[in-house]
Amino acid sequence: MSQWKQIQQLEIRLLEHVDYLYDDNFPMDIRQGLASWIESQDWDTAANDESMAAVLFTNLLSQLERVRSQEQNFLQRHNMKIIQQQLQVKYRTNPAVMARLISTCLREERRILSTACMQEQGPLEKSLQNSVALERQKNMDNRVGIIRGSVQLMDQAVKYIEDMQDDFDFRYKTLQSRESSDRNSEMMKQEVTRLQEMLNRLDFKRKEILSKMDVVIKDIDDLMTSQLNPELQDWKRRQQVAAIGGPLLTGLDQLQSWFTLTAQSLFQIKRQLDKLGELVVKVTYESDPIPLQKPQMEEQVKYLIYHLIKSSFVVEKQPCMPTHPQKPLIIKTGVQFTTKVRLLVKLPEVDYQLKVKTTFDKDLPPGRVRQFFILTNNTKVMDIEDYSNGCLSVEFRHLQLKEKKYINGTKGLEGLLSVTEELHSLSFEACFTVQGLTIDLETCSLPLVVISNVSQLPGGWASVMWYNLLTDEPRNLAFFGNPPRASWNQLSEVLSWQFSTFAGRGLNKEQLTMLGEKLLGQHASCSDYQVSWSKFSKENIPGKTFSFWMWLDSILELIKKHLLAVWNENYIMGFVSKEMERTLLKDREPGTFLLRFSESHLGGITFTWVEHDNGDVKFNSVEPYTKNRLSALPFADIIRDYKVISDGVVPENPLKFLYPDIPKDEAFGPLYNSQPSKVHPYIPSTLIPISELRSNSSATPPSCQSPEPPMTPGEFDMLNEHLCLIDIDTVSLQALASGGLYHFYFKG
Repeated sequence: MSQWKQIQQLEIRLLEHVDYLYDDNFPMDIRQGLASWIESQDWDTAANDESMAAVLFTNLLSQLERVRSQEQNFLQRHNMKIIQQQLQVKYRTNPAVMARLISTCLREERRILSTACMQEQGPLEKSLQNSVALERQKNMDNRVGIIRGSVQLMDQAVKYIEDMQDDFDFRYKTLQSRESSDRNSEMMKQEVTRLQEMLNRLDFKRKEILSKMDVVIKDIDDLMTSQLNPELQDWKRRQQVAAIGGPLLTGLDQLQSWFTLTAQSLFQIKRQLDKLGELVVKVTYESDPIPLQKPQMEEQVKYLIYHLIKSSFVVEKQPCMPTHPQKPLIIKTGVQFTTKVRLLVKLPEVDYQLKVKTTFDKDLPPGRVRQFFILTNNTKVMDIEDYSNGCLSVEFRHLQLKEKKYINGTKGLEGLLSVTEELHSLSFEACFTVQGLTIDLETCSLPLVVISNVSQLPGGWASVMWYNLLTDEPRNLAFFGNPPRASWNQLSEVLSWQFSTFAGRGLNKEQLTMLGEKLLGQHASCSDYQVSWSKFSKENIPGKTFSFWMWLDSILELIKKHLLAVWNENYIMGFVSKEMERTLLKDREPGTFLLRFSESHLGGITFTWVEHDNGDVKFNSVEPYTKNRLSALPFADIIRDYKVISDGVVPENPLKFLYPDIPKDEAFGPLYNSQPSKVHPYIPSTLIPISELRSNSSATPPSCQSPEPPMTPGEFDMLNEHLCLIDIDTVSLQALASGGLYHFYFKG
């Protein structure tokens, strides 16, 4: 079943989250109309490959045109034409943006499907998706709107005061122009009285507008302190969680709207104060409130503008290598990486002069041994994005790090840490002047891990996960000097995210329970049990030569490269122990088998089946298949063709039912890949995995040896030449008995 069909079967609560993914940037009409085609493309790679993104963009438009031409409904055909035109305008010059958007939507769909498979959401996801947050955003929308309305009314009030003052000024100057002999006339006295009333009225209106301004300025100050800044911090926290596989990061456009509307209100108040200053030049009087209150208000408005714009400078896209788009915040020396910063306040008048400079490891902590510098150009100019809401942003696409030579001196804290525990930071700086106000901008990325070899990638990703799970500090580079512990409740949620991100389906409650038993032993039932960083990533599992995380990461890699289809069909039980495995199988039909990951091998999968012999229950487990063996044959084909030879008996496939009782071919049939060659005049050939099961009188049944990689054609020719006249069937059985995986030829 396609991913989109699975999405459509979700309950309304989850469909609301799906609805939130699609807007004018990527309409749901496209997702619906091109569902199969979209899911068959590699958007993850295209998101970081401009040429591939351009090809996919062109193909998408062609697919849309094809669907539109087949559409019978006139209105629907018209709507699709509008969508097609909008996509061309938005993404023609930057198709990689579209690829990233589609990649993100597909990934979030997979995460939502994984959530649906779980009985309940984890604590982090619950905290990020609740009704309180939605109510908070509605309140924010309402409050920003009220402030904008108040500022607009103050504009009208200032204009009214200006008109009133012009009238007063005209009458006053007219009175002054009259001859002195007329000044004592009754008419003159009435005019003076009228002017005094006008001045009193003007004084009242000046005090009134200043009072209203004071109230609005305080409202904006409170808005920024109590709501806007917390919303920004909440977005930054959600960015951390999204970086390690959590829910899709949304809300930046909403934040930009709030920041921009608030900034517009402040700039408008500043202009209103400037206008009042101009009015004072024309008309002033004793106890005039404007000269008394205006300077303090101006300073307050400038202060708010400065801090609003300064806080609106954010890292929209954290540093990431295009080769590993789902593992941001890890940088390998000599490999290009990308990052993007954005100004949430729309100020088109500064787009031509706003230069952003990047610096690596600014204000480096003392004692740091490894130091790096940016090898490529580190300065770019911000530009207005045509495909967004007109925000100012800049994307650095070709940054590259080079390590400096080691500095002589005593090693500090970092000398005690591994390379993947040493955290770094990328800083961004800019300076510009707007309406006479000079503003210095500075922000920084989340802490980075710098590696020099891809073998350090798993350890680096463990550090990135641990940091962003347990702290919201933006730049605690000494975090791993004394890393905090994580509760199993927290950690298990993030581990499930890794499977939904990299393998397409998260872990269910039973699988997480099994993992907990693997890591925590007798404490597995306690969800609040505190797991140390060392136990998770550094200490070897008892009796093994690798840590818990290295073992789990190798499983993720195995699924991603060789077991994706089987995993997403939920056919791999996964983390069951040998003891539990036998408990599950002992009462099942002979030939029932289950799939689990090896506990003794890094990146291995095995299957165990049950047999009944005169009332005795026997279990047989094949030696784990690793990536080397799975490169020779797809795993589903191994299940289909697997044979066992025992005591000279004709080989047979012992695998009958996938646990609990699914016929093997019913489960794996759609996943079978390899077909006999139909190229003539050659005899069709196939690869058959065979194990030898030798009799053993010990109580514990031995595991079957898994086959080695296939014999090469050259080796087969040499063997065939030496065999000469020996019967080929005999030779075949001898080869089978050796437990190897060979080319056997069957006439068809």
